[in-house]
Amino acid sequence: MTTKSTKKEQACDENCSTCTSAQPHSAPKGLPPKAKIDVKHVILVLSGKGGVGKSTVSTNLASALAAHGRQVGLLDLDIHGPDIPKMLGIEDQRPALLEKTMEPVHVSGKLAVMSMAFLLPDTSSPVIWRGPMKMAVIGQFLSDVNWGALDYLIVDLPPGTGDEALSIIQLAPNVQGAVIVTTPQDVAVLDAIKALRFIEKLDLPVIGIIENMSGMVCPHCNKTINLFGKGGGKKAAEDLGVPYLGSIPLDPAMVKAGDEGRPYVLRHADTPTWKAVDSVMKNLVKRVES
Repeated sequence: MTTKSTKKEQACDENCSTCTSAQPHSAPKGLPPKAKIDVKHVILVLSGKGGVGKSTVSTNLASALAAHGRQVGLLDLDIHGPDIPKMLGIEDQRPALLEKTMEPVHVSGKLAVMSMAFLLPDTSSPVIWRGPMKMAVIGQFLSDVNWGALDYLIVDLPPGTGDEALSIIQLAPNVQGAVIVTTPQDVAVLDAIKALRFIEKLDLPVIGIIENMSGMVCPHCNKTINLFGKGGGKKAAEDLGVPYLGSIPLDPAMVKAGDEGRPYVLRHADTPTWKAVDSVMKNLVKRVES
């Protein structure tokens, strides 16, 4: 038995694409506008899993770029676990509030930092937010912070492929691509490949893979001990056809530098680990600026 459609139902049938949408007919379409920030190169630093030293790599890369004369911003987007201020020894500082903007915390004349850690009442305060709130604060960290003219904005992202990565890609201008940080062992490389595929699906270039904790430098004999193996990141880069930016050893002095808030690369010149970080930084610059 069939029934006749009402005029309202007939009108709806003529626009059936809207009937299946959960959004109201008047909902705006398209992505949000890019933030107005004067930056030449936005570099995302991410990993497939936690515990691979991604924030340590971000901190030392940003410090190395600044030491080589680049104007650098370091944006800590690990909203639930912001560690960058601790690693730079600026966790007790707060951004200055201007009329309509915030001033980032300046580590030097060449390096400025913004992090959720600056806005929390204390270091033990958790951030319990859903995706829309994260996107809003990421937009503020871009548009409402007085970064000035930057050569590089290094964005330290939380592990995985969630809201923060999607939001910064949508909102930031001049995103050049992503650096994937991994450790040598197979389980870390497997998750790093997921992060790489995520970046590829968003039509962004993979600037390269960095193998962190690639052997440990013995503090007594300066020989390298392969605690977590060696070469997994390099092999993954070769297999996937993406650049390999280099390896950084696990150095007790780098761990100590992070805990004390003193970037390793600024105080340990000409050591094997310093040379490794400097080489990775130069390979990054070569890929981005060539």
